[in-house]
Amino acid sequence: MARPGSAREPPLLALLPPLLVLVQAGAAGAAGSVRLAGGLTLGGLFPVHARGAAGRACGQLKKEQGVHRLEAMLYALDRVNADPELLPGVRLGARLLDTCSRDTYALEQALTFVQALIQGRGDGDEGAVRCPGGVPPLRAPPPERVVAVVGASASSVSIMVANVLRLFAIPQISYASTAPELSDSTRYDFFSRVVPPDSYQAQAMVDIVRALGWNYVSTLASEGNYGESGVEAFVQISREAGGVCIAQSIKIPREPKPGEFNKVIKRLMETPNARGIIIFANEDDIRRVLEAARQANLTGHFLWVGSDSWGAKTSPILNLEDVAVGAITILPKRASIDGFDQYFMTRSLENNRRNIWFAEFWEENFNCKLISSGTQSDDSARKCTGEERIGRDSTYEQEGKVQFVIDAVYAIAHALHSMHQALCPGLTGLCPAMETTDGRMLLQYIRAVRFNGSAGTPVMFNENGDAPGRYDIFQYQAANGSAGSGGYQAVGQWAETLRLDVEALQWSGDPREVPASQCSLPCGPGERKKMVKGVPCCWHCEACDGYRFQVDEFTCEACPGDMRPTRNHTGCRPTPVVRLTWSSPWAAPPLLLAVLGSMATTTVVATFVRHNDTPIVRASGRELSYVLLTGIFLIYAITFLMVAEPGAAVCAGRRLFLGLGTTLSYSALLTKTNRIYRIFEQGKRSVTPPPFISPTSQLVITFSLTSVQVVGVMAWLGAQPPHSVIDYEEQRTVDPEQARGVLKCDMSDLSLIGCLGYSLLLMVTCTVYAIKARGVPETFNEAKPIGFTMYTTCIIWLAFVPIFFGTAQSAEKIYIQTTTLTVSLSLSASVSLGMLYVPKTYVILFHPEQNVQKRKRSLKATSTVAAPPKGEDTEAPK
Repeated sequence: MARPGSAREPPLLALLPPLLVLVQAGAAGAAGSVRLAGGLTLGGLFPVHARGAAGRACGQLKKEQGVHRLEAMLYALDRVNADPELLPGVRLGARLLDTCSRDTYALEQALTFVQALIQGRGDGDEGAVRCPGGVPPLRAPPPERVVAVVGASASSVSIMVANVLRLFAIPQISYASTAPELSDSTRYDFFSRVVPPDSYQAQAMVDIVRALGWNYVSTLASEGNYGESGVEAFVQISREAGGVCIAQSIKIPREPKPGEFNKVIKRLMETPNARGIIIFANEDDIRRVLEAARQANLTGHFLWVGSDSWGAKTSPILNLEDVAVGAITILPKRASIDGFDQYFMTRSLENNRRNIWFAEFWEENFNCKLISSGTQSDDSARKCTGEERIGRDSTYEQEGKVQFVIDAVYAIAHALHSMHQALCPGLTGLCPAMETTDGRMLLQYIRAVRFNGSAGTPVMFNENGDAPGRYDIFQYQAANGSAGSGGYQAVGQWAETLRLDVEALQWSGDPREVPASQCSLPCGPGERKKMVKGVPCCWHCEACDGYRFQVDEFTCEACPGDMRPTRNHTGCRPTPVVRLTWSSPWAAPPLLLAVLGSMATTTVVATFVRHNDTPIVRASGRELSYVLLTGIFLIYAITFLMVAEPGAAVCAGRRLFLGLGTTLSYSALLTKTNRIYRIFEQGKRSVTPPPFISPTSQLVITFSLTSVQVVGVMAWLGAQPPHSVIDYEEQRTVDPEQARGVLKCDMSDLSLIGCLGYSLLLMVTCTVYAIKARGVPETFNEAKPIGFTMYTTCIIWLAFVPIFFGTAQSAEKIYIQTTTLTVSLSLSASVSLGMLYVPKTYVILFHPEQNVQKRKRSLKATSTVAAPPKGEDTEAPK
């Protein structure tokens, strides 16, 4: 069988001289160790003491992390050796060393494990040392050949040790190292662990942060592989998962200077919204961070999420419980091992002499001294009696990694058992094939083990030597008589997926409301997120104003033209449709004028028809008067079409009659004024009457002028059939709540004015002739009333234009413009009716004695004007 490391023979031979020097130095420093004799020896690395200060290698004793874990390995070895079914006939021994929580010191200690291999390669004298000059060598007991190592605790220590052990093919199983870096099987191929790596832990912490609704957190790490690798894994996973941003990543130096932790707190407060602090740090750093937070009067501000280095330990928060309230911590799923409790609580100075550090533990645990040194401080301390008992005279709580230490020992034992069955079939005890255990072969058996561990959970390894991720989640809660006893409370667990009991969480302030740790508060309804460049979890809230609505959390879009946003701008709703109704206050004045005008016009027409052959009616030009009165009636009637609900028929009627009434009226007035003007001008030159002054000619001229309007409207109706439309732009106000769709005919303001354009042209032409005919003799008694009518009509329409177009942007446009138009039309019709026909009607009805033919005629009129045509008088009674 090949000896361990045979594949690496050339490098190892080159390394032998310096390694021998290191072994000697390590042996000198490792004088304190726990030894158990056995056929196969397991190594053990435990942080029995803290890191020393002021140049000292080791500091104070670590009762839980050090002594509890070391005793757990001794307890596990006792159980394995007492189990007849496991490694029958083979006793496992041990060489347990103190790492003093320092990687360089641990490296020196670990060289003890390879001492037998190095000396075996250096010479074949089994421990003999050759001296120069032929001096006889000192004979020393041969060093134990360590087949596997349990440990170390800190990841930085495990990394340092693993780099040496892999050179000699010695498998290593850690009970506490969780750095993701150790999962690299190309660099740490002989390293395994019964605890899950921090990549799982980081995933669990990301899931916790997301479950609490946090998206903006800071990270805090102790310098070293554990802290930096853990934070790196958290940052990477949070970036891949999305939804969580890192405000700051702060590293605590390995040797912090005075005031360093106050600076850490100040830096964390540079981003006060990032209240969630993800902390991968050792116990000492955790404690000093909490102290600095209290000194800064920030108790309750930070929301701690601690890794398994915090776990459910009391030492990091001792006398700092108020600062730690609300902290969520995670710990690899574990159980308290009752057998170990019974074992450890029965340990005493008499029955535990194999643990060389137990006496120191005894003094520390019971606050007493075994031997007085004569100093004043020692004299004041209580002397130990040896009758003290753990758990009775001191507090005792099983340290969290005890289970994993036991599982690590059993994993090696099961691997050795499987290897023994394969190499020594049917034999009890060690056979020659196992006396020189092949580390590479043992590693294969370690990776293949699968058994139920001390807590009843499966123990197994993947191809990288990692254990599956299973975590318990705790929250440190304040003591509350009504809610519970306080302390660490289990609130969930993680095994590939998170199960968190949010209802069981308690917080300072409102105990049931999860505090926020967000860069920006959520935007309200109708607001979109405007992201801050480079910080995907920070944004500004921008209102979806105007006619925009919130499509999603990042987008605002305009509502379709026929819709307006809801009140909170989260959607769109149909825009209300309005029109000028019969009951509208805006319709009352036009309708009143139209009704009164129509009644007055009907009265005049009825009067004229009844007194058709009287001098006044004859003198007014009966044919044109009836045409003019018809036009006036149509002008009043158009008001009803303008108020009626738009439809195809109503819109067609508006196009036709809007300009027809005015065209008919002004055509008749123009024909009258033109006739008077031509008669007067012709009378100046000759006694021959001008042509086309007969009633028939006048009607032909009037209808010819009117036909232009009719033909134009008919062509418009044919080219563009009328229909109603809903105009959503007309009343699209700045405030969407005031927006309205206007139901109207498909007539723009310009087309509406176009309908009246021809009428206005006739009106202006008629006014010109009225001005020209203002000097005719009184014999032509209609000339001056027509002139006054046209002057007044022009004033009305001049006032109409600015009012109509000046309100084009008003929210009440549909009402103002319709009212203005109809009132202007009714007023112009009323002027014509009042000035031309009301006086005549008054005389006919109330002074019939004046409605007679005058016998006298003006000589001037007789001599200058030809006789009027048959059926029409040019002079009426006065």
